Amino acid sequence: MRQALHLVRTHLPELEVEGEMHADLALTPGSRAERFPNSRLAGKANLLVMPNLDAAHISMNLVKLGADGIPIGPILLGCDIPAHIVTPGTTVRGLVNMTAIAAARSAAEAS
Repeated sequence: MRQALHLVRTHLPELEVEGEMHADLALTPGSRAERFPNSRLAGKANLLVMPNLDAAHISMNLVKLGADGIPIGPILLGCDIPAHIVTPGTTVRGLVNMTAIAAARSAAEAS
């Protein structure tokens, strides 16, 4: 994680990124300001990087149950070709969202 953070800060210094942090601090600005006053992150994090696939699946399912938004994903990054994943629990809305993402990416790569 330290190496990844270093790479992001070196190549994309304009991004607002922070290193290893518990999810509760990443998502709660007040607690983060109290416990991590030198954080570069302002507001709630909008991207969480998980240590492995199992942690990501568990976290995504918990967020889907407790959030009032529309989950989109998972999306694999860093592949040579696009990869969009749907699971047996994916709703019709989820399929439409993933189709829209795939279509937008295809259009962007074609231009």
